Amino acid sequence: MGKYKTEQEEFWAGNFGDEYTGRNIGANWIASNIALFSKVFKSTGRLNTAIEFGANIGLNLDAIRSLMPEIKLSAIEINEKALTEIKANKNIDIYAQSILDFEPHKQWDFVLIKGVLIHINPNQLSKVYDLLYRSSDRYICIAEYYNPSPVELTYRGHTGKLFKRDFAGEMLDRFDNLKLVDYGFVYHRDVFPQDDITWFLLEKY
Repeated sequence: MGKYKTEQEEFWAGNFGDEYTGRNIGANWIASNIALFSKVFKSTGRLNTAIEFGANIGLNLDAIRSLMPEIKLSAIEINEKALTEIKANKNIDIYAQSILDFEPHKQWDFVLIKGVLIHINPNQLSKVYDLLYRSSDRYICIAEYYNPSPVELTYRGHTGKLFKRDFAGEMLDRFDNLKLVDYGFVYHRDVFPQDDITWFLLEKY
């Protein structure tokens, strides 16, 4: 397996991750993300710090900063091409590593994972849930493909790379002091589209 624990990490660190970075870029993505996070932040109020698990080149963080210019941002990213982009033009604390190797040394007001849990090896999800929880001082935002029960789909011709399930529900079941604050769906035909994702805002209490 090399330096990583799972085939999914190898996949995203390598050429496919590079290609993904090349496809997902541009002002339209940022505009759609601003529309999404405007809805999410209605329930949080002003935030001081945020971290994104699997930030790629930082388009989600760009949107967050446009809404909260003073926020201090952090990012975890595995792909070297994406890291080059995010380092070049972002004032962001970067953890250049796999999520599975991350060890939180502090907590952030807002922890985001978007379009990433669907690509995690299902056997490692409990570890990632724990990392999200431990990293959060208050809020966790999960924005992923939703399915009420676990299911695997072929992803751009690849198997073992895309998994849908109720990620937020599993976190709510796992941690007694998490509650669901808000949720929503963004259709790919929306004026400000996302890729048919469902977002969930969870809060520690």
